[in-house]
Amino acid sequence: MAERTSTGLLTMMLEPTPAVAMTLPAEVREKLAELELELSEGDITQKGYEKKRSKLLAPYIPQIQGVDPSLQIDNRIQVSSQAVLPGSKQIKSRAANTRDERFRSDLHTEAVQAALAKYKERKMPMPSKRRSVLVQSSVEACTPPDTSSASEDEGSLRRQGRLATSTPYQGHGHPAVEHWFNRVIQGSSTSSSASSTSSHPGGRSITNTTSHPALNANAAATALADLMAQTQLDNHSAPPDVTGLSERPQVASVRGVSRSYNHHTSVMETADGVPVNSRVSNKIQQLLNTLKRPKRPPLREFFVDDFEELLDVQQPDPNQPKPEGQQMSPLEGEPLGVVTNWPPSLPAALQRWGTTHPKSPCLTALDNAGKPIYTLTYGKLWTRSQKLAYTLLNKLSSRNEPLLMPGDRVALVFPNNDPVMFMVAFYGCLLAELVPVPIEVPLTRKDAGSQQIGFLLGSCGVTLALTTDACQKGLPKAQTGEVATFKGWPRLLWFVTDGKHVVKPPKDWHPLIREASNEIAYIEYKTSKEGSTMGITVSHSAMLAHCHALTQACCYTEAETITNVLDFKREAGLWHGVLTGVMNRMHVISIPYSLMKVNPLSWIQKVHMYKARVAVVKSRDMHWSLLAQKDQRDISLSSLRMLIVADGANPWSISSCDAFLNVFQARGLRPEVICPCASSSEAMTVAIRRPPEMGVPPPGKAVLSMGGLSHSVIRVDTEEKLSVLTVQDVGQVMPGALVCVVRVEGTPYLCQTDEVGEICVSSGSTGLAYYGLPGMTKNIFETIPVTASGVPISDRPFTRTSLLGFVGPDSLVFVVGKMDGLMVVSGRRHNADDVVATALAVEPMKFVYRGRIAVFSVSVLHDERIVVVAEQRPDASEEDSFQWMSRVLQAIDSIHQVGVYCLALVPANTLPKAPLGGIHISETKQRFLEGALHPCNVLMCPHTCVTNLPKPRQKQPEVGPASMIVGNLVAGKRIAQASGRDVGQLEDNDQARKFLYIQDVLQWRAQATPDHPLFLVLNAKGTVASTASCLQLHKRAERVASALMGRLNTGDHVALVYPPGVDLIATFYGCLYAGCVPVTVRPPHPQNLATTLPTVKMIVEVSKSVYILTTQAIMKLLKSKEAAAAVDVKSWPTVLDTDDLPRKKISQMYKPPTPEMLAYLDFSVSTTGILAGVKMSHAATSALCRSIKLQCELYPSRQIAICLDPYCGLGFALWCLCSVYSGHQSILVPPLELETNASLWLAAVSQYKVRVTFCSYSVMEMCTKGLGSQTEALRLRNVNLSCVRTCMVVAEERPRISLTQSFSKIFKDLGLSPRAVSTTFGCRVNVAICLQGTAGPDPTTVYVDMRALRHDRVRLVERGSPHSLPLMESGKILPGVKVIIANTETKGPLGDSHLGEIWVSSPHNATGYYTVYGEEALHADHFNTKLSFGDTQTVWARTGYLGFLRRTELTDASGERHDALYVVGSLDETLELRGMRYHPIDIETSVIRSHKSIAECAVFTWTNLLVVVVELEGSEQEALDLVALVTNVVLEEHYLIVGVVVVVDPGVIPINSRGEKQRMHLRDGFLADQLDPIYVAYNM
Repeated sequence: MAERTSTGLLTMMLEPTPAVAMTLPAEVREKLAELELELSEGDITQKGYEKKRSKLLAPYIPQIQGVDPSLQIDNRIQVSSQAVLPGSKQIKSRAANTRDERFRSDLHTEAVQAALAKYKERKMPMPSKRRSVLVQSSVEACTPPDTSSASEDEGSLRRQGRLATSTPYQGHGHPAVEHWFNRVIQGSSTSSSASSTSSHPGGRSITNTTSHPALNANAAATALADLMAQTQLDNHSAPPDVTGLSERPQVASVRGVSRSYNHHTSVMETADGVPVNSRVSNKIQQLLNTLKRPKRPPLREFFVDDFEELLDVQQPDPNQPKPEGQQMSPLEGEPLGVVTNWPPSLPAALQRWGTTHPKSPCLTALDNAGKPIYTLTYGKLWTRSQKLAYTLLNKLSSRNEPLLMPGDRVALVFPNNDPVMFMVAFYGCLLAELVPVPIEVPLTRKDAGSQQIGFLLGSCGVTLALTTDACQKGLPKAQTGEVATFKGWPRLLWFVTDGKHVVKPPKDWHPLIREASNEIAYIEYKTSKEGSTMGITVSHSAMLAHCHALTQACCYTEAETITNVLDFKREAGLWHGVLTGVMNRMHVISIPYSLMKVNPLSWIQKVHMYKARVAVVKSRDMHWSLLAQKDQRDISLSSLRMLIVADGANPWSISSCDAFLNVFQARGLRPEVICPCASSSEAMTVAIRRPPEMGVPPPGKAVLSMGGLSHSVIRVDTEEKLSVLTVQDVGQVMPGALVCVVRVEGTPYLCQTDEVGEICVSSGSTGLAYYGLPGMTKNIFETIPVTASGVPISDRPFTRTSLLGFVGPDSLVFVVGKMDGLMVVSGRRHNADDVVATALAVEPMKFVYRGRIAVFSVSVLHDERIVVVAEQRPDASEEDSFQWMSRVLQAIDSIHQVGVYCLALVPANTLPKAPLGGIHISETKQRFLEGALHPCNVLMCPHTCVTNLPKPRQKQPEVGPASMIVGNLVAGKRIAQASGRDVGQLEDNDQARKFLYIQDVLQWRAQATPDHPLFLVLNAKGTVASTASCLQLHKRAERVASALMGRLNTGDHVALVYPPGVDLIATFYGCLYAGCVPVTVRPPHPQNLATTLPTVKMIVEVSKSVYILTTQAIMKLLKSKEAAAAVDVKSWPTVLDTDDLPRKKISQMYKPPTPEMLAYLDFSVSTTGILAGVKMSHAATSALCRSIKLQCELYPSRQIAICLDPYCGLGFALWCLCSVYSGHQSILVPPLELETNASLWLAAVSQYKVRVTFCSYSVMEMCTKGLGSQTEALRLRNVNLSCVRTCMVVAEERPRISLTQSFSKIFKDLGLSPRAVSTTFGCRVNVAICLQGTAGPDPTTVYVDMRALRHDRVRLVERGSPHSLPLMESGKILPGVKVIIANTETKGPLGDSHLGEIWVSSPHNATGYYTVYGEEALHADHFNTKLSFGDTQTVWARTGYLGFLRRTELTDASGERHDALYVVGSLDETLELRGMRYHPIDIETSVIRSHKSIAECAVFTWTNLLVVVVELEGSEQEALDLVALVTNVVLEEHYLIVGVVVVVDPGVIPINSRGEKQRMHLRDGFLADQLDPIYVAYNM
C-alpha cells in the first residue's frame, strides 16, 4: 500500500495541478502544452512524454522525502503497467459466462487496455445520488460517502474526515495536498461578487480566469488570500432569504499558506460570500478541470453572420484519407447450373417428395431437454399441408362468403420451439395460394415493437392468424375470453391449426400446383433502424431461384442432414431449414433457442449424434458452446463439411470463429469447414464462403485502420496498432448474381476499389418490394448504379443490401458493417457494433450484465450523437459503475476518435428485448428520447462531443453616440420614447389633490365622510374578519401616534411587523401622524423561523429601525426560544404590541416641513437576492396614488378586490395608500388564506361584483392549479366573473403569457372576459410604471426571435415560426410617467423596436435607495442618470430591466397612436454565456416542456457553467431520464451546453411572495449542499 500511496502522490505532483500551473513560467507552460499536443496526436510515446515532462517540471516540484524525481516517475510507470497487464490476461482465464463474446477479440481487448493505459486517470466528478435512487442489492456495499444527503452535514466542520475523501478518485490514499490545490483554484473561481450576473460596470470578477488552462500568478495570489479569508470566517450560516450578506474580511495577499489551514478548507464562499460546504463546488471544480484539458487540435475559427447564429459546419479535414483506387467493376457470380428434373416450384418439390419418399424424415423437433419429440416425414408434411390448405379455403366463411381468397395474406404466429406446426402452416398456405406472413408471438400487450408489427399486419390487410393450440392458450385474453387485441393491431380471427381443427379433403380435391411465377409467395418482416416494421415480399420464382442458388453454392445433395440453430421463421433459418431443405429432401434438426439457453452445447451434440453434414449457426452460438467446454469430451465434428456462420457479416464474428476453431479442431473440426456468409432480408443471401470441395481460394483476413474506415476508405493498417478492425471474408458472390459497391449517400456512384460502400445485388433471387411502400421500394429494390461519368452500369435494377463493405483480392466479399448500425458523426462514419466491442473490451471487472450493450445515435443540434446504454450487473457498486463509465469513454475516444454523447447504465434485464434475446435497439432509442429508459447511472459528455456550436459572440466596438443618432435619423427611426397621459391637463374633481400629504387626506375623509367604509378584510372562510371606515381608521391611527409621540423623535424609523390586515394600515398612518418613518416588514413564519426570521432581523437592522410595532402573538414569537436559535433575540430594538393601546387623542399632528421629506421606506428582496430599500417621499406617495386613481378610474363609489401581499411595491400602495387617497372601498384578501381555500379570491370578486381586481402570479397559479378542475362546482355556487373589467397581475418581470392565458381559458366558463386579464410593471425605482387600467386599447402581443434577443436585438416574427417567443405588453404607461429605451453600454437613446434598458421619469419615482445591501457603489446612478446624447437634461431612473417600445396601429384615449412597452427581463437575472445574453426564463420554459414529470425549473450559472435545477413530479426512478432530455433541449433551442443537471423534489426551488423564482438562493443552497437533491449529474 505504501508504494501505492507514494505513486498516487506522485501522479498528483506530476500533474501540474492548475494551482501549480499558475506559477510556472510562461515558456514552461508553452512547452508542456506542445508536449500534450504531441502525445494526443501520437507523435510521441507515453514513456517519452513522461520523461520530457518530468524534466520540464523537475525544478518546480518539491522533492518528496529526498527521492530523485526521475526515479519516482519510473516507479510510477511500472506500477501503472502492472496494473493494466494482468487485466488483459485474466480475461482469457476466467469462465466468461457473463460476457458476450460475439464481440470478443483478444487483440481488441489488448488494444483497448493499451489505449486506457495511455490516459492518466482523469478526475471526473462523480454524480451524486440520493440513497433511495440506488438500485443496488445491499446499501452498505454500494453507497460511497459521496451520496450522503446534505441533512447529515449541513455546513458542519466536525465531519472533516468524511468530506476530505468524498470524491471517488481522491480516496486512493492521496494526501490532502491535492484537495488543497483544488480549493485554491476554487477560491479563485468564486472570489468574485455576484458580478457574473450583475449588469452594472464595476470590478470584473476573476471568474473568467477559470476558463483559461493556465491561471495567471496574480490570480493564484488572490486565490490564496481568499482562502485565508475563508478560513477566518466563523461558520455562521447566512440568512437564507438574502444572498448578498457577509462582508468579506479583506486580508492582504499572503505568499505561503501553512499546511495547518488544511482542516478548515472545506468551508468556502459562494460568489456572494456565503460560506459553503464545498463538496458540490469541488465537483464543479473537477468538472472545470476536465473541461479545460485541450481536446485534440483546436477547432478552426468559423464565421458568424451578424444576425443569425450559424452552426459550425464541419469542414472536411484536408489531411483525411481519400480513396485512390480505380473504379470497381461489378462482380459476377458463376452462372446458375441447369439441373435436369429440377421441380418447377417449391410446392411441386413437396408434392414429389411427399408421394415418392413419404417415409423420408423432413424435420426433427427437440424439447428443452434436447430430446427429439417429433420427426415430421415428407409424407406427413404433404398430407397435413393439404388438409390445412383445404380447410382454409373451404371451411372458413363469413356471411356465407369464403373468408379467404387466393392471394390473401395470413399471419403465422408460432413459437420458436414448434418448427413442425410452422412448417405445416407455411406449406399449407403455399398450397392454398395464400401468402404467409410469419411474425413473432406477442407475449404481452406492450411488447417492444409490437405496435409496428400490428401496423404491418394492418397494411397487408391480414384478417386471419394461424397458431397452435398451446400458443393460443398462452396469448393474453380479453374479458370475453377471446385473444386480446394488441396495441395497434387490426382485428384478427385466430385459427388453431392442430389436427382436430382441420378436415380431410374429399378424394377429388387437389391443390393447384403451378410453376413458380412472379406472384408473392410469402412476406418476411424486417425492423428498420428507426423501429418501423416493413414487409418484404418474395415471389415464387425468387424463392425457387434462391433455393437453387443456395443448393449450388453449398453443394447440397439429396437427403443430407443439417442442424439449424436459427429462427426458422425468417432469413437464413427459413431459407436453409424450411425452403432449401424441402427442395433437396434434406433432414433438418431444429434446435430451439430455449434449448440453447439451457444447454449451449446442444447443437454440437446433435451434429455428433446425427452425423450432420451441415450446421447453420450464428457466431453467438459458437461462442456459447465455448463456455461449456467441460462437457465436450466425446464429441466429434468430423462429419461437418460446412459450418455456415449466418452473421458472418458482423465484423466481430471472426473472433468467435477463431476461438471456436481453436477448441474444436481437436475434435475433428477442419478449419476450411467454417463458411461465413452475408445476407439481408431484402437481397437474401449475398455471398457465402464455398465448401472446400469446390476448390475455392483460401479465406482472406484484412486488418483495417478504423480511422480510414470512418472516412469510408480501406487502409491496411501498419503503424497504429490500437484502432484496427480485423475482418474475414464472406466468400464469393452467389451463383447467378451481379454485385457492385456504391456510395452510401446521394447518387449511387460505383465506389473505387479502396472505398467502402453499400453492396448492391442484381439477381433473380432477391426480394421484390416493401409491401405497400412504393417510394421506399424504388430506393431499395430498384437502384441503378452509375459510373463516375453517370452512365448506368447495367439495364437490370439492383437491390441495396444494407451491408457496408468492399470487394477484396480473389474477388472475395468483405463486410465491415450494416447501414442500420451506421452512425455519421461530424462527417465520419462509425459502426455501432464496433463501438459495442470497444465498450465490452473495457472489462477488467466483468461489469456489464451478459454483455448487454446498445449503441445508437440520436440527432441533437444538426449532428448525430452517440449514445451507449448498458445493463449493469446487480452487484456493481456506484464506484464501479462510474469508473467503468469513465474508462469506456476514454477507450471509445482513443480507438474510434469519437466522443460519446451519453453513457447510461440501466439495471440488469430492463432493456427491451428482441424476439430472440438480443436488445431491441430502436425501442431502446425510443425510450431514451421519451425519457422512459429509467437508467440508474448517467454520464453525459456534451462538452467533448458538441463541436458545432455557433462561435461565441465577440462584442463589436461600440459606435459613437453622434453617429448613432445620425444613423437613427437617416434610417427614419423614431427615438423609442413614450409617456402616459399628462397629469397636469387632466381636470378631475379630485378633492384629495389639494392636500400635500396622504395623512391629511385621511383626516379630511374622517371629517367629511366618517362612516364611509374604506377597508374590508376577508378570512379563509370568506367571512368578513375586520372592517374600517374613514373615522375608525383615523381613530386607530391616533392611538398609535399617541403611543409613539412620547417615546420617539420625529424622523425615527419604525418597523411594522403585522399580518395582512387593518392593524397594519392603522399603524402605518399612526406613524405618519407621529412624524415617524414606517417600514413594513413581513412577519416571520412560525413553522419556518430558521429561514424567515433572519430576513426580518436584517430589514430591521438595515433600515435602522429604533422601534418595532407588532401584535402580541408576533411579539412572543420574536422573543421565543425557537427564535433565539435563528437570530440574536437580545439585540432587537424595543418591541411594542399595539393590541390594547389606550384611547387617546393627540394634541398636535406632525406636519412635515416639505413634501420632499421621507414618508416611508419600502424594502424588498430582489430575485437576485439583493435586499434593497427605497425612499418614498410624501410628494411621490401622493403622485403615485393620483396616477393609479386616474388610470383605474377610482372613486368613493367603487369597490376593488386586492389579493396581494401588503409589504412592498405596488402591493403595499394598493393595500395601504390608494383607498385613503381615492376613497374607494378595498376588499382585502390575504394571499396566505388561499392555501386553505383556493376559491376565496374569485368568490369574493363574484360576491361583491368587483370590476377591478389585483392579484399576484402566485395567486393566479394557485387558482389555475387548485381550481382548474372545479369550475363546474364553482358555477353551482353561483360564482360569476362576468362583472370583472380588469384583472391585473402585479409583477416585476416579463408577463407570463402561458399562465395568464390558461387562467383566462379556465375561468372563461365562469364568465371571465378573455380581455380582462393583463399585467402591471413596476420595479424598485418606480413601483408602478404600467397598469392596464380601465380605458385604452387591450394589451397587444408580439412574437420576437429568441436568437436575436440573445444578441440584444429585437426581430419581430410570425406566430409559430421557429425560435419565436411571445411577449405581451405590460399594461398601459401610467399618467405622468415617461419611458425611454436606452443603450445599456453607451447610455444613448435607441430607436423604436430596439432592445435596451427601460428608463423612467415620473413624479412618483422613488428618491433613492435607503441601502442596497451589498452593492451600494454600483447603484449610485440608478435614480438620477441622464442620456449621453439627445435630450441630456431630463433626469431618468434606470429600472434595470431590458425591454423595447413599439408604436402600434391602435389609438389610445387621447387619439394618439399607442406606444406599447414590452418587458423582456431583468438585467441582473440575465446570464452572459458565450458572449450572448440569455434570460433564465427562456431556458426554463424549454426545459419544462421537455418531459411531463418536470414540475418546475430554475437555471443559474456558476463559474461559467450553466446549472439547471429541475423539480421532479413523479417517481425517483425517472430522475436520471431527465438528464439527457434537459441537455438535449437546451442544446437544440439555445445552443448552450448544460454543465450540471440537479434533480430535486417538488417545492425545493424557492419562490418569493411575488411568485418569482429566487435563483440566487437556490444557487447558494446548491453550493452549500442544502438541497438534498435526488441526483446531480455533472456533464463532461
